[in-house]
Amino acid sequence: MTTQPLPIIIDCDPGVDDSIGILLALGSPELEVRAVTTVNGNVPVATGTSNALRILELAGRSDIGVYRGCDRALLNKPLAGKFHGPNGLAGLQLPEPETNASTQHAVDRMAQELRRAGEQGTRLTICTLGPMTNLALLLRLHPELAAHVDRVVSMGGAFRIPGNRALTAEFNILADPHAAQVVYSAGLQTVLIPLDATHQAMTTPQRVAAMSGPGRVGQAVGQMLAHWDRNDVQRYGARGGPLHDPLVIAFLVAPALFETSPAHVFVEHGNSLCQGQTVADWYNQSGEPADAQIVTRIDADGIFALFAKRLQRLDPAT
Repeated sequence: MTTQPLPIIIDCDPGVDDSIGILLALGSPELEVRAVTTVNGNVPVATGTSNALRILELAGRSDIGVYRGCDRALLNKPLAGKFHGPNGLAGLQLPEPETNASTQHAVDRMAQELRRAGEQGTRLTICTLGPMTNLALLLRLHPELAAHVDRVVSMGGAFRIPGNRALTAEFNILADPHAAQVVYSAGLQTVLIPLDATHQAMTTPQRVAAMSGPGRVGQAVGQMLAHWDRNDVQRYGARGGPLHDPLVIAFLVAPALFETSPAHVFVEHGNSLCQGQTVADWYNQSGEPADAQIVTRIDADGIFALFAKRLQRLDPAT
């Protein structure tokens, strides 16, 4: 019996690791990318939208629509990223895209795809690789469409380790903590991949070599990941850098490589010192349902082997 691919929307802010996440999804026949939506985050939304178009074209998938979303957080000022180079792709120069982003707003497209899923008797998985601004607006404007969301799989947060942009906050959550709280209080089934897990996924030189290759996609990935090396063994325990957002795609394709624990997630959005902090109710002390699965441990070797295999699918001639 043939299994139908899982329909997903990728909401992102490309960004090096977001771009690799998009490529992994395109190389995974288990997934059907219905749309790529962009949001302000690692880079301004205009830059991220252009990067998404370039990455889709690199992979030969310019048939997938790109939809520009929110250019700032719900309430806070934009929080600029600093790790992705001047163009968001670590200086990788890809040709000008031959296609344009749709004039339809990302939130409107997400709503349209969810209505379509409801009419077909199916539900969509929403993958958030950046701040959750678009999804929060969708839930506020069209709360009835939450019934057509199968689950939300996100990279974000930090629980038992420090943040990477503030003392207690991870970048994606800190960039729009109010949006994250809207999403995590909406009663959706969610999977959260925090820094606790992504810091186990280090792009060591050996893993980067396996993910790179002579084809155009392999060369692009190799160049982006060369920039990703944090060269901070004291902090991370290994040479390289933690590869965050692609773990969302890996979780959908190979969930057996991940260990999770159930909890309800709260997001601090009022206190300036701890703004963006994610707090997990592991033991139901709040009485809120444990509607999140928080990834606590990963099989890093298995995940990077998956990455290498799926990226190679996009360079079939090599």
